[in-house]
Amino acid sequence: MIQELKTSYGHLFEDALINEIIQVGTYKEIPEGHKMMEIGDYVKSMPLLISGAIKIMREDSNGDELLLYYLEKGETCSMTMACCLGQQKSEIRAIAETDAKLIMVPVSKMEEWTKNYKSWRNFVFESYHNRINELLTTVDSIAFYKLDERLIQYLKEKARINNDHRIKNTHQEIAYDLHTSRVVISRLLKKLEQLGKIELHRNFIKIINL
Repeated sequence: MIQELKTSYGHLFEDALINEIIQVGTYKEIPEGHKMMEIGDYVKSMPLLISGAIKIMREDSNGDELLLYYLEKGETCSMTMACCLGQQKSEIRAIAETDAKLIMVPVSKMEEWTKNYKSWRNFVFESYHNRINELLTTVDSIAFYKLDERLIQYLKEKARINNDHRIKNTHQEIAYDLHTSRVVISRLLKKLEQLGKIELHRNFIKIINL
């Protein structure tokens, strides 16, 4: 854990802060597909991701999901931090996109580190900035892009996150992430295949030329 923490965050945090994280943090290995946080849960700690990827989802009043953004190595979830500081219930769902390793930091340390470590303050502010930009990108894609354009961006991002040109999600899972129906997604995927941009296989989608 120590070496992985230093590799992922050593360039961001002072040695003293790294040592404190080692002392109070809880190391966890999360398998792909595991639900790490549910909407309505109270947040008692925040994650520092040291490998893998986590997708952050939102749910509407009908129970339909929408993918907001991904967390990757060296990042944390600003929405989790906001819930920690306000002692509020989570408004997001967090699911491991890939096998992931992370360190859970107690909420009680957040204000203390914000006061004592400039690097922690910078990290928190930068996290908020990055997440806001990603949320704006999500809003823009819904408001201004056609669904086929959103689907192409989704597939590209999936391939990048997983470092694999094979997308192993079902059509229904993609529909959940993009807040639409399976029928529509299947139709658009078939159109992309006819254009030679992807290949549809029984258990995966292969990206050819997106």
